[in-house]
Amino acid sequence: MRMNVSAGPEAAALRPLSARSVVLSMLLAVHPPELPVKDLVRLVEPFGVGGSTLRAALSRMVAAGDLWRTDAVYGLSERLLARQRRQDDAVHPRTRAWHGDWEMVVITATGRGAAERAELRARLTALRLAELREGVWLRPANLDRALPDELSQVAATYTARPDEPAHDLVARLWPLDAWAGTARALLTHATGAPAPAARFTAFAAIVRHLLGDPVLPPSLLPADWPGPELRTAYAGYQREVAASVGWREE
Repeated sequence: MRMNVSAGPEAAALRPLSARSVVLSMLLAVHPPELPVKDLVRLVEPFGVGGSTLRAALSRMVAAGDLWRTDAVYGLSERLLARQRRQDDAVHPRTRAWHGDWEMVVITATGRGAAERAELRARLTALRLAELREGVWLRPANLDRALPDELSQVAATYTARPDEPAHDLVARLWPLDAWAGTARALLTHATGAPAPAARFTAFAAIVRHLLGDPVLPPSLLPADWPGPELRTAYAGYQREVAASVGWREE
């Protein structure tokens, strides 16, 4: 059976900084996600991004549809607003009490090409579902969200009560030890990184790693599960970034 390993160490690997990644991370951290170019120039300077490099990157991002521009203000495109919503949900997931039910999605569409299958897999993974076998996805029903209506075009959805013990099923579906090990390593790296660029890189990796947290009911997680600690650390860094651009939550 295929393990759902998107949350493993490779998915959370630290990536080198670029002007584009710095700009996107700054905008993803603020609400509304828009900033004057003068603030962007100030914010990217500690990361070794000069004004001319920034302006060239902004022009490319507008041309690529990543950003919109009005006068001297840049903001996230609608496509990247969806990414911000996913990121916000990763940091502050909405959950409900779990009473033993599981969400189950069974793929019913046939004749799809490889690209369509890959896109559907990505969508289901983003919904924090895990693949039990090809075409059968499930998770504990503890998330306070509805499955997208358009999913009914390619799949049937059910509420299930598996006969297999929940802890055993979780162990088959998610590599929790690998996810937790990477989370602890990222926390250590972020805590010990004194330079702004190093901290930025670490927290960018942390929020990517949080996207792979299955957000399981506490009763199905190890006692020392680092998910809440990782979220608290990233939320604190997010507040730092927001404060640096003068944004205050109302």
